[in-house]
Amino acid sequence: SVQAKHQKRRELLASACKVYTRKRRVLTADDLKHLIVDDAHGLLYCYVPKVACTNWKRVMMVLTSQGKHKDPALIPANEAHIATNLRTLSEFSTSEINYRLRNYLKFIFVREPFERLVSAYRNKFTRTYNTAFHKRYGTKIIERHRRDPSLEALEHGDDVTFEEFLYYLVDPQTQREEPFNEHWERVHSLCHPCIVQYDIVGKYETLEEDANYLLQLIGVGDYIKFPSSSKTTRTTDGMAAEFFKGIQRFYQRRLFNLYKMDFLLFNYSIPHYLQIH
Repeated sequence: SVQAKHQKRRELLASACKVYTRKRRVLTADDLKHLIVDDAHGLLYCYVPKVACTNWKRVMMVLTSQGKHKDPALIPANEAHIATNLRTLSEFSTSEINYRLRNYLKFIFVREPFERLVSAYRNKFTRTYNTAFHKRYGTKIIERHRRDPSLEALEHGDDVTFEEFLYYLVDPQTQREEPFNEHWERVHSLCHPCIVQYDIVGKYETLEEDANYLLQLIGVGDYIKFPSSSKTTRTTDGMAAEFFKGIQRFYQRRLFNLYKMDFLLFNYSIPHYLQIH
């Protein structure tokens, strides 16, 4: 039945791609920066921030470490995010890239788009330790989207509201200046699911079941366990609804249009709390 569920997800994705995307373009090296390579097991994993990617990177480190790491749960989170610890597909030659895309098992994990967005906001803008994000993005968001900001807010950028964050996302100037940060970039822009044909589309909503299925599929399920996440601070649907409460309908619609492809491709319905019907 798990197999049938994954088959159905693949079919839904393929038919949505047919309907909503025009011609297939050629992938560039830049498009492949999120695809992590495991040559030992013939795996390609496209990581999406805020969708259990730390734990998947830990698993990939175990799979590619030739026995150096045995238990993903013992790898410190910051180590999982050191770029040199894992290879991405963009580092290979064209023929090596094509070979891997044709022959390796390709997987991706996705999440309800607005839950992922709220999770990114909570993690990057409401945690005191994320000063790099406050400086890099917070100051700019406050300068552009807050009336009469205090000098302190302009300097530290550490009190961005969810509403200001959304103004920043839907402001056309934002993407004209630079691509979205990977924590709020759309999944279809990070992983190109209509060009790369993923064999497994895992979902955050069924994370444990999907992770176990995948690990069994590649023959490591008996000795590699997917780390269980801390469920206490996890962003939920109810939480997302709270964050969207005060957002004007106009901005709700603009934001939905921005993330529409992720809703359509991965079969997520319009959130019940949106007033855009």
